Amino acid sequence: MHPSTSLVGVDWGVVNFVTMSNGEVIGQCAPLEQHARKLVKLQRRLARKKKFSNNWKKAKARISKLHQRIANIRKDFVHKTSDSLSKNHAVVVVEGLQVKNLSKSARKNVKAKSRLNRAILDASPFELRRQLEYKMRWRGGLLVAVLPGNTSRCCPECGQVAAENRKTQTRFACVACGFRAPADLVAAWNIKEAGLASLACPHPSGAVSPSCQEPTEGIAA
Repeated sequence: MHPSTSLVGVDWGVVNFVTMSNGEVIGQCAPLEQHARKLVKLQRRLARKKKFSNNWKKAKARISKLHQRIANIRKDFVHKTSDSLSKNHAVVVVEGLQVKNLSKSARKNVKAKSRLNRAILDASPFELRRQLEYKMRWRGGLLVAVLPGNTSRCCPECGQVAAENRKTQTRFACVACGFRAPADLVAAWNIKEAGLASLACPHPSGAVSPSCQEPTEGIAA
């Protein structure tokens, strides 16, 4: 049995790695972005070397070593984040996002999409989800995945759902009641409420009925 009774909604984002419904925020580690200049410099040096020469092999080894360092930094960061979440909360609610779909190349606005792809792959949200699944189960907790629709567009104050509620990446401003808050925090609140509803009234399809909004007993919301 998990020592905690806390339930938390978690929103993954590009600006911040995760934003929690309790107000906690974990910023991005972004090791690839941090080492991008050095990586480009090493790749340019490699391109100037004669292929398969000793100098070429040395330059290639330096690139491989840097990639391994980036991977280790990312791995350590995700492990620490998943450890913290799984230790401190009995129930963690996340969106059931398909990260592979998020990172698909788009024909339109390829440059902007490419930046988003790099940010997604650098942050490793899928690896966080994978680790949370086994760590929550191992510690006696529960990971709940909810439908991702409109979590960042629904006003937690009046319930209005509109694309115009989130005109920027970071700010939420309801066009109906004027409620304002950080967009990622609003998403985390909505994810949490969807998780509570799902636990109180589970549905085979994963959909949440508006009539199933009773909180689950024994869970500190």
